[in-house]
Amino acid sequence: MSGPDGDYGDDTLCPIAHSTGLVGDRWSILIVRELLLGQSRFQDLQAQTGASSQVLAARLKRLEADGLVERHAYSERPPRHEYRLTDKGRDLMPVILALRTWGERWCKPAGGQPATRMFHRACDSELDLSGHCPKCDVLVDWHDTRAQLSDAWADERSQRAAGFAEHRKA
Repeated sequence: MSGPDGDYGDDTLCPIAHSTGLVGDRWSILIVRELLLGQSRFQDLQAQTGASSQVLAARLKRLEADGLVERHAYSERPPRHEYRLTDKGRDLMPVILALRTWGERWCKPAGGQPATRMFHRACDSELDLSGHCPKCDVLVDWHDTRAQLSDAWADERSQRAAGFAEHRKA
């Protein structure tokens, strides 16, 4: 049964309903992706997600209230904060990897290069989309992987950051 706002509340045992209540929107997933990629400052999160400052602030507050993100001051004057994933937030990595796998299979043009390549830390072999290491013949746990952005996605991200910086100056 859903609550008055259409969302599942605490009246269901379904973990999917509870999970999507926390991170079931585009902005939250993109924020988590960026935090996993090492972005931590508001303006960098905004540049890479494309969220408005109001949407980003609201999502970060919600992620913080739900225990997925912690806010840390890095400047007192002016007051500035960076955001870091908690253990609860970092445990979303398999969800992000599953979305990556699905997106690589179903959402990009045939023959297109992956935006991110994943490697097995133990042997440095590139993993297939399922996380299988062809050299070691094992399914690799995400803790034992490293990611490498494609040149094209790294360029896209760099252009997005530069465009955002120019827009802020205007």
